[in-house]
Amino acid sequence: MNLNLYGYDGHWIAVDCGMMIRQDLPDSPLQVPNLTTLGTLDIAPKALIITHGHEDHIGAAAWLWPQWGCPIHATPLAAGLLRAKFAERGLATDAIHVIDPGEAMETGPFGLRFLPLTHSIPESCSLLITTPQQRVLHTGDWKLDPAPMIGKPVDEGLYRALAPVDLVVGDSTNAPLPGHSRSERDVAEALERTIADCSGRVIVSCFASNLDRVLAIGLAAQRCGRRVSLMGRSMERMVGVARGLGYLDELPPLVPVRDLGYLPPEEVLVIATGSQGEPRAALSRLARGRHGDFELTPGDSVIFSAKAIPGNERLIERLQHGLRQLGVTLFEEREHPELHASGHPAQDELNTLYEWVKPRHLLPVHGEHRHQQAHRELAEARGIVAPLVPVNGDLIRLDGDGLTRESRHPQPPCIISQEAVTPVPDLDDPKTGRRERHGSLFLALPVTPVDDGWTRIGRLLLDVSTSTPLDEDAFADWLDDRLGELSADNLAELRRQLQPSLMHYLGERLRHLPAVHLQLMAAEPPTEEAPANTF
Repeated sequence: MNLNLYGYDGHWIAVDCGMMIRQDLPDSPLQVPNLTTLGTLDIAPKALIITHGHEDHIGAAAWLWPQWGCPIHATPLAAGLLRAKFAERGLATDAIHVIDPGEAMETGPFGLRFLPLTHSIPESCSLLITTPQQRVLHTGDWKLDPAPMIGKPVDEGLYRALAPVDLVVGDSTNAPLPGHSRSERDVAEALERTIADCSGRVIVSCFASNLDRVLAIGLAAQRCGRRVSLMGRSMERMVGVARGLGYLDELPPLVPVRDLGYLPPEEVLVIATGSQGEPRAALSRLARGRHGDFELTPGDSVIFSAKAIPGNERLIERLQHGLRQLGVTLFEEREHPELHASGHPAQDELNTLYEWVKPRHLLPVHGEHRHQQAHRELAEARGIVAPLVPVNGDLIRLDGDGLTRESRHPQPPCIISQEAVTPVPDLDDPKTGRRERHGSLFLALPVTPVDDGWTRIGRLLLDVSTSTPLDEDAFADWLDDRLGELSADNLAELRRQLQPSLMHYLGERLRHLPAVHLQLMAAEPPTEEAPANTF
């Protein structure tokens, strides 16, 4: 749910405008950033800049941009995806302007240059943001892939020419991991070996936006004598936009799903959505035998070429159980890590980039607190000043004295409900129902399932708008104990189970009960550090 704002001399720009899925609410609605703080601070962006086309960077634009009406600048693929989203909502697309990777532009006092970086979607760019006083590198999401399937490796000379920069606002997602992230070319070779050993039909499930992976699967299928078909609307839309831009010219001709029944099983390969166990996705419908044009039988194989997003583990387990009951052979992440690669930098890549651009300061963003803290420690070991681990709502100043947190602004969650942006309602008291509230308490819990319940990962995110006698340490201990007792199958059920006891706990300890806003966030459990040559 990325939305970053940069201001200089009263002129503001927004970088990215993404959404997230609220898995802890009924029907899993979209959550988008809350713009109330911008109104309070009289901030109106004069331009929206997009770093790449992933949903957590563009998914809220069609909902929030109408409040700004400013120009939108994006690379061709992201612009094409945005236009499709705007058209679905009946919005004009005139404000969307295409800028090619490597090009530069100006808006007010800001100079902006789009600098290509490899990631798990083409055309990802970092932004060099310049003012009369500062030079900031906003990395977006990235990795250093020496052999991408689409596009070129990162230009070392381009980044060395930037040095030194005053500040890097940098991706922390894989900062705790030693070594180097795996190349997409290595994944392509592993996929071809696996597909070549399969008999019967082969289904490969991956993220639709990972066009490197889609191309690799298609080429592997062709070399193994198989015909390729796509299954899932998001996959068809993404491939359609990419082919229009010439990114998938090498992809073999596609066979409509409805025609697959006429082909021998050993000639069929389907690239499908649904790697996260989404109940309405193509792969889940296949597992339940409810796809109108296609069904799986014993001897077929399903390859998961995607990492499990934290919080989806039980959905994925349920999906894989259904596939095994059909007699299908599974290749999944835990047993076959070579079939997937992260799109984010591990420690060697972070060190390499910082050797190139020589930043004076770092602001670690993305990931959980432990990822940001690991990123901060890596930077400080290199002599880079990294005084802050920011949280949502922080207003941070960069000047001659370095980085300073000026203020912190609570960010009440907003969701898309009935085609409108609405606040998430606060929790009701289970005994007395809605009562007069005294201020607001915002509680965000990063959690992950364990064998007998749930556990909290990382820090407790607590924001109270008024003074309160709540003992945060005791509250955290109580939450940890309570989460361990709950055996919900998903975040929505966990929220329902936790709500009554949470309101009872607060009601007993607070004289005036505030409006309580609870958000459960899927978190990734810490993993053992792997040898450097495995990433």
